[in-house]
Amino acid sequence: MREVYDALRRHASSDGTRLIFSDSAKRLSREQLLLGVGALLQRLPASAQTIGILAPNGVDWAAAQFAGVAGGKTIVPLPLFFSAEQLGHIIRDAGVELILCSEELRSAASGWGIATESIIGDLSAEPAEFVGGFRQIIYTSGSTGHPKGVRLDASQLGWSAQAVAEASQARETDSFLSILPLPLLLETISAIFLPLLVGGRAHFAAESARIFAGGGQLDLVALFEEARPSCTVLAPQLLGLWVQQLSGAGRRAPQSLRFVAVGGASTPAPLIESAWNVGIPVYEGYGLSECCSVVTLNRPGEIKKGSVGRPLRGLELSIDDGEIVVKGPSVMEGYLGGLNPGGIWRTGDLGSLDEAGYLTVFGRKDNLIVTSLGRNVSPEWIETMLLADRRIGLCVVCGHGEAHLTALVVPSAAGAEWFAETGHDEWLALIAQCCAGAPSYAVPQAMVVMPPHELARQGLVTGNGRFRRQEAAAFLKESRGAVA
Repeated sequence: MREVYDALRRHASSDGTRLIFSDSAKRLSREQLLLGVGALLQRLPASAQTIGILAPNGVDWAAAQFAGVAGGKTIVPLPLFFSAEQLGHIIRDAGVELILCSEELRSAASGWGIATESIIGDLSAEPAEFVGGFRQIIYTSGSTGHPKGVRLDASQLGWSAQAVAEASQARETDSFLSILPLPLLLETISAIFLPLLVGGRAHFAAESARIFAGGGQLDLVALFEEARPSCTVLAPQLLGLWVQQLSGAGRRAPQSLRFVAVGGASTPAPLIESAWNVGIPVYEGYGLSECCSVVTLNRPGEIKKGSVGRPLRGLELSIDDGEIVVKGPSVMEGYLGGLNPGGIWRTGDLGSLDEAGYLTVFGRKDNLIVTSLGRNVSPEWIETMLLADRRIGLCVVCGHGEAHLTALVVPSAAGAEWFAETGHDEWLALIAQCCAGAPSYAVPQAMVVMPPHELARQGLVTGNGRFRRQEAAAFLKESRGAVA
């Protein structure tokens, strides 16, 4: 990550007063970031090498992250959307010695019985100096109560930041709007590392990130009109919500936008097309934490519909028995306590590569549903068909070992009224319409409809809005048992 640190020093020497990070309460210039982080590192005990970050999206988090880069620390993000039990597991598992926290979360952070330190304080007389050895341990949400830690070192993170900057054509004039939670590695790279690297700036919509993580609805039209960014990263359901809001209001996205990345789950092709039709320059990609977040990306002038783009320069992709295999400099050091995979990672995702190197992803290998009749169904295939209807905001298809499949559906803002006024027969007709191209055994024969707030309350989604499949399947079984 020396390249990221050196880039900030270079940009600060050119124009130190230029804004780099902001939120609703704070603004930091390039020079203030260097001096603030310098003071923060002076306050930290030298013995504290493994440091957790507990803060909402915002300037504090970005400063703490850069302190880890400059100070050669091992940074462990502590997601606010994790339960207290999960956070306690992470702190113990990673051996966190100190927690950097925002002032409002300091009392909560002290509850784990280890040292805490507020992130932002006075400025130092000298900017932060670079110390090698930076690492990051990322805990993915997963579907289990105890997520695994992904070990990434400075070379992997630095390479990934540079490769993403190249693929997205990041530039000094970029203004990034951060909505997704910063503990997500893609958001860390896009909202923090890229502005540091190219000299751009980022604004953190902290309240929007909190609402999204809690399953609430956002006014994305107003948010983007106010911020007028050039770049952002969205989950598919946020893209769908934004398209619906723009279409419903007869509006178009701000002309300031040049690159909107979407990923984290399958994005229906009709949604991508609709986004472009309302002025959203959206580019779908694919990645996973074990490969430093981004593996493939559609690029300006290099888009193939239905694909997730071509690999970042320097990565090699192959398909082995249907499974996507990644080889290259962004592959993790291994899981915490596990073996180093040696630069090669079997992703567990099913996909195909065309002659031009564009990747199509079919779904998770271990998500494959085998019905009681012996039929194999990739649930992502059916979910993508359902999500193409604007009335459906989120959905998951379950039914492993059962006679037929069931869809758990969360209505979109545009579809809430329709679902409230209709019943199960109309819902099944909607499923049949959406899945007209699928064989009968792959078409769900039942639907359960759930409002967004209930989805979050039941703990059925991860922090970036993806369904926890095991929990969803268990919930559906319990629901049927209760009805019976």
